[in-house]
Amino acid sequence: MPSTIANLNRRCNNGQTHLNHRRCAVYARDPKNILTQNGFEVVGEASNGREAIELYEQLQPDLVFMDITMPEMDGLEALKAIRAKDPNAKVVMCTAMGQKQIVLDAIQAGAKDFIVKPFQPDRILEAVHKVA
Repeated sequence: MPSTIANLNRRCNNGQTHLNHRRCAVYARDPKNILTQNGFEVVGEASNGREAIELYEQLQPDLVFMDITMPEMDGLEALKAIRAKDPNAKVVMCTAMGQKQIVLDAIQAGAKDFIVKPFQPDRILEAVHKVA
């Protein structure tokens, strides 16, 4: 599943932006669709955990949505690598597996929130506002 980088700037009718010009990296498909449907701009995609790390370094987003299950390097390992380079990185983990241990591992590795599939639009937007 390709991953997506999204800009969290949402334009108002008067041309101003919400969320203090926040940018978001989304390394899971469903949050991308929910964000774009709610007026957020998608600016790139990563196809695996290693690429997610590279894109994080290049784009320096304010917020990351990352799937746990990704090729080459899983989301937990990518989360750890991103947080090692940027301890202030804000990452929301996404997964179909709502197992307690996975949630605990993600939070201990520095995730700011955890969303279980199937994604609900309100839950994605809640995470944006909570973490950003």
